[in-house]
Order: sequence, then structure tokens, then C-alpha cells
Amino acid sequence: MNVLSRAFQKESVAGYLKKDGQMARVLSTKDLIGLGVGTVIGSGIFILPGHEAANNAGPAVAIAFLLAALFSGICGMAFAEFSSAMPVAGSAYSYGSVVYGEVIGWILGWSLILEYFLAVSAIATGFSAYLNSLLAQLGFALPQILRAGPDQGGFVNLLAVVVILIATFILFAGLSQSKKVENAGVVLKIAIILLFVIGGLFFIKPSNYADFYPKQFQTGLFGLGGITAATASIIFSFLGFDTIAAHAAEVKNPTKTMSRGILGTVLISSTLYTLFAIVLTGIVNYKKLGVDDPAAFALQTIKQTQFSVVITIGALIGMFTAILALIFASSRLAYSFGRDGLMPRGLGKVNSQHLPKNAIVLAVVVEAVLAGFIPLSTLTNLINIGTLTAFMFITFGVLFLRKRKDLAHDGFKMPFYPVLPALAAGLSLFLIIRLPILTLKLYAVWVALGLIWYFTYGIKHSAISNPKQ
Repeated sequence: MNVLSRAFQKESVAGYLKKDGQMARVLSTKDLIGLGVGTVIGSGIFILPGHEAANNAGPAVAIAFLLAALFSGICGMAFAEFSSAMPVAGSAYSYGSVVYGEVIGWILGWSLILEYFLAVSAIATGFSAYLNSLLAQLGFALPQILRAGPDQGGFVNLLAVVVILIATFILFAGLSQSKKVENAGVVLKIAIILLFVIGGLFFIKPSNYADFYPKQFQTGLFGLGGITAATASIIFSFLGFDTIAAHAAEVKNPTKTMSRGILGTVLISSTLYTLFAIVLTGIVNYKKLGVDDPAAFALQTIKQTQFSVVITIGALIGMFTAILALIFASSRLAYSFGRDGLMPRGLGKVNSQHLPKNAIVLAVVVEAVLAGFIPLSTLTNLINIGTLTAFMFITFGVLFLRKRKDLAHDGFKMPFYPVLPALAAGLSLFLIIRLPILTLKLYAVWVALGLIWYFTYGIKHSAISNPKQ
């Protein structure tokens, strides 16, 4: 067998299920929705609506969120179908290895590890900015040397590192404890968001909606350039539902639970995002919303300063639950790499509490270093391209999944087959093209590094090459 044929050799679902038998199946639909909403309703809802309204879409940013939600929901159906057909750890990495071949699965996993690691670091950096602002209001401002990395005039972003370590401590307390913290945080966060939406309704000025989709943003095909650009950037907000698939090996009754968890997450999150964007752009003119804390800024503008502190606390809770869920997902992906031998096999081992200890440690070290020392402003779009690449391959992969005769596929199925899967894959590619050229170039470098690793280490140590290991 030549190298190319070997690289495209497909993994066995039965083999994955056997290896993942060491994981405890304890997650319910409620837990999955908690993890999903905990990730999706993170920094995105407290930052992106303002920036995208100011820079790309005006008040029509609400439409961009609806489009992103619709698109994410369609892609979520594909993930739901895959996860019910093969309830294994690894999400798109494992699915790609089964339907396309190991090298494609590796590229998808390599893309997702970039997405997860950068997302944790980016959200931790946002958490630090909000908390530093709150501490400054209370008279406890940290010195600049501890508020930012070397490139921003400091030494280390201390609070960003600390919040990652606290989340890790909770994860090491065990899955039962961490899901309780996650679920409680999600309930509190949703309550605060609803409080902003309901309270903000009384301060909406209809004049702020007069220029609903400003002319300066009406570029490209049919004048939708601004909305599609906003939609492409907003995809980052919905990355949480695909992290649910990373936990399929730890879910009770995955045939039904996975689809409910994924689709429930998308429905709840899209509703909250759209309502939040409508109220936000109604309170303050979109031109003023290009700030990192638009909700707090809006409340300060209407002289509701004390309420802005409540929103800041809600933002901190939201970002913390997102960090917790993403570390959880990234460690499961690293575990999958070790399980299959594409990275050192120690990552694929679990401890007596059924936790992949080594994988968690690796994820946390990388994420803490990125958050503490490296500014991520130029890299955040890499989160989007990693997500969209996985979306494209997994939605298109449904066409291959349906033809597999070796899978007992009696769970959730994506509707309007084969048109909807093909359409979703095409839309993913379109949104990738809408991302900045620099992002595409950086992503090409990342993929090249991943292929170098695969062909120099992974293919030799893979479980396919060494089935007895």
C-alpha cells in the first residue's frame, strides 16, 4: 500500500466504540444543552453585536445573527446525524476519519484544535478585560505589567491565565461536579440576558432603526456584502454546538440525546442573540457601538450605571462557562488524537475518574500560554475558518454516511437529503471565501504544519498502522 492510499484508509466505528468504552456515559440532554449554551452564549453575545453593527450591518446585525443561526442549525443537523450514528469522542475529527479517510479526519481535527485553543484563549482575554474594568471601578486596578502580554506593554495577562486554571480545577473535580457548575452558570447567564432584553425594551428609540441597513454597508451581490460579512464573523458565536459532538462518548442514550442537545442549543442561542441585538441597536445608535462592552456602554448611555455592573457580571459568568465548556471539548479532542496514536498515546489514557488527565493538562498549558502572553486580535478569524472547514466537510459527509452499510443508523437524520447537506457545504465554502485574505493565508500555514506532523509522526504511529497497540 503506497503512502497516499494509506493516508486515506478509513477508521472503524467499532474500533472507536471499543476504545471509548473507558469513558463514563453520564451526560443527559439537559447537560448537553448546558454545555452548548454555555459555549455559544459566551463573549460573542457581549461583544460581537456591537462591533458588527458598527462595522458591517447597522441594526440589520439582527438579521446577520438570524442567518448565522439558520446556517448553524442546518450544520447542527449534520453533526446530530453523525453523533447519533457513531457516538464516539472526537467530533468532526472522528467522523472525517470514518467517512473520508484518516488524513482528512486529521485535517479536520487539526482545524478544530486550532478553533478550540484559540477560542479559550480569546474568551479568557475578554474575561480579563471585563474583570479588570470592574476591578478598576471598585478601586482595585492591577498594574499594567499584569494586565497584558509583552506586545501590549505588560508581562502577562494574569487574570486570563487564572480564569483558565480555575476552570481546570473544576474539571478535575470530576464530570458530575463540572456539569453542575456549568448548568448553574448557564441559568444565571440566561436570566441576566433576559433582564437586559426586557428592561431595555423600555429605552428603545424607534429613530435608531430608521437607517436599518445603512447604504455604506450595501456592497457586493444584491447589496448584501455587509450582512454576509457580519454573518461570517458571527459564526464564531455559534461554535458551541459542534463542541457537543466532542462528548458523544460520554452521553446517555446518544441516538436521541445528541440531536436534542445540539438542536436545542442552536434554538435557545439564536433566540437570545437576535433579541439582544434588536434591543441593543434600539437603545443606542449603531455608529456608537464599536466598543468591547456594548451592553454595559448602552446602559451607561441611558444612565443605568448600576444595571451596567449587573451586565458586566453576567458577561463574566457567560465567558467563564464558555471557557469551562471549551477546555472540556479541547481536552476530549486531544484525547482522541492520543487514542488513535496520531499524537503521543499518553493523551488517550483516562484516570480512575474517567477523565483524560494528560489531554486536559496539554490543552490548559497551551491555552494559558496563548491567553497570558500573546495578543489574539489578528488570530480570531482563525477560529471562524476552523469552524467553517469542519462544517463544510461534515455537512457534505452526510452524503457518504447514508451510503454506509456497516452502521446501525436508526437515529436522527438530516431532512431534505441530499439537497440540504450539499447546500450547507456550499454555504460553508462561501463564508470561508468571505473571510480576510490574511486569515486564509495563516490557515494554509496551519494546515501545512498539520500535514507535516501527520506524514512524519502520525501515519507511523497511527492505530491503523499499529492495530495491536
